[in-house]
Amino acid sequence: MRKLKRLSFPLLAAVCFTACQTDAYDKGEGEYSLTTATFAEAHADSRKAIDSFVTDEGLELKVSTPATAGWITTADSVYRAIVYYNTEATGSAVSLVAMSSVPVLTLQKASAVKEMKTDPAGLESMWMSKNGRYLNLAIILKVGQTDGSDQARHSIGMVAGDAVVNSDNTRTLPITLLHDQGGVPLYYSQKYYLSIPASAFQDADSVALTVNTFEGTVVKKVRVKK
Repeated sequence: MRKLKRLSFPLLAAVCFTACQTDAYDKGEGEYSLTTATFAEAHADSRKAIDSFVTDEGLELKVSTPATAGWITTADSVYRAIVYYNTEATGSAVSLVAMSSVPVLTLQKASAVKEMKTDPAGLESMWMSKNGRYLNLAIILKVGQTDGSDQARHSIGMVAGDAVVNSDNTRTLPITLLHDQGGVPLYYSQKYYLSIPASAFQDADSVALTVNTFEGTVVKKVRVKK
């Protein structure tokens, strides 16, 4: 078993996270140029090593050499992740190059949130996974180095309102991105990924996400039921 290094392309490591520096990601003919990257549900075995994963496209893949990472803390469990892998010549298994944790958010009711903070954030994209199991978000946050204190950190959450019945009798669930800048400097932009289980939307046909951005309020609607 080996421990994978993380790619330098910035991915969200936790729902609450500290400021960090951005490193360049080489998109040329380098170490990762022939590597496949995909969202997946990754299975950790009894040694807390990823031994298989199911991609959002429905592929069930075995890992030739199980690998672990610092965010894998529970054995015999499943983690939401972005996995980077190469297909081996035999075709019977794949080799992991790198993997990054993708936080899975739960929807909260407004009554359960003590302080509804909506500090500005960017929304790059929002889409349903091909298997219909997750709503995925790519968000942009302003980050930067602090004076060395580890107290500065972003916090991200999601709050849901009451479903609205549309004129065609479909139901839209309004959700709002909660964001606390947490004292992190606003030096530069950095992209992060989040997922919400489709089961959280219950009988809704679509969701309407509201995000407070630096350019004003943005509302994006996406169908969540096939």
